[in-house]
Amino acid sequence: MLSRVADSLYWMARNIERAENNSRVLSVQLIHMLEASDQEIVDRDWAEVLEICASEAEYLDRYERLDRDAIIQYLTISPLNMNSLMNSMVYARENARSTRDIIPHELWEVLNEFHLAQKDWQEMANTRQHTQDYLKKVIRTSMSAQGVIESTMSRGIPYSFIKVGKWVERAEKTARVLNVICEKNRKEAVHHTDNYYYWLTALQYLNGYDAYIKENPPTMESRNVLNFLIKEATFPRSIRYCMNHVLEAIHNLESGKVSHYSEDLFQMLKLVQDEISETNIDEMNMEELMRFLDHFQDRCHTVSRMFSETYYLIEPVHAK
Repeated sequence: MLSRVADSLYWMARNIERAENNSRVLSVQLIHMLEASDQEIVDRDWAEVLEICASEAEYLDRYERLDRDAIIQYLTISPLNMNSLMNSMVYARENARSTRDIIPHELWEVLNEFHLAQKDWQEMANTRQHTQDYLKKVIRTSMSAQGVIESTMSRGIPYSFIKVGKWVERAEKTARVLNVICEKNRKEAVHHTDNYYYWLTALQYLNGYDAYIKENPPTMESRNVLNFLIKEATFPRSIRYCMNHVLEAIHNLESGKVSHYSEDLFQMLKLVQDEISETNIDEMNMEELMRFLDHFQDRCHTVSRMFSETYYLIEPVHAK
């Protein structure tokens, strides 16, 4: 398979996953606006939402202050934000268009249908309900696309490139969410504030509340939540689960063998797995957890770079 085709499949998957993840975060925050009794806490959360979905520094380069409506616009349809939902879905469609002879026809239809509908959406009034409808459309489009991939694609080389992109993106986002929540918890602990709200939010951001509550008592103990989202081997958004599937997909690419050109990549993935397994969350304070999560995000960037180098992919200028 040509490297440019593999590159397009990899980034198509990453951008679809990125759009879904960011849509969930923004959707949860909009719901909290309606439900929360303490509006001051919700208003402070917008800075964290911005940091999870994009970059607060880049936002402040273009806007004078943190403004809720400006943040929503920046995260959803701003052409200036390379990680906006609109841009992520445009990139995904462009990558799908260049691989139409490889991907299932239904996958192209799902992404193209969203693209055509998105043009109309941009011309509509920017109400809260309209924004929620758009976020739901992004999430459903992503889930439909992944359903098509899982139910119709042969488990060959194209499928494996898609899976690597999906799981690397998801692992990095989980770490990013947890890092922001840990930082918030560390600051609030100084004032002895109840942190139930923050761990509940982390689970909601990562679509893990239902799965967590079915296996844990109805409490939000920080150690239980962190172990679940970092080390749980059966939850499909935990860091461990994601990285196990990255390794599995690359094993499939190599037909279960380690070649001379892929040896460094396999060693790095094995090192990441060992670091996750050896991390004892119960004995770590928030500062140590944040260092671990920062380090893991760096590892994700390294894995992505090494994967691109191993298979001669060229990361696009909008990749972040």
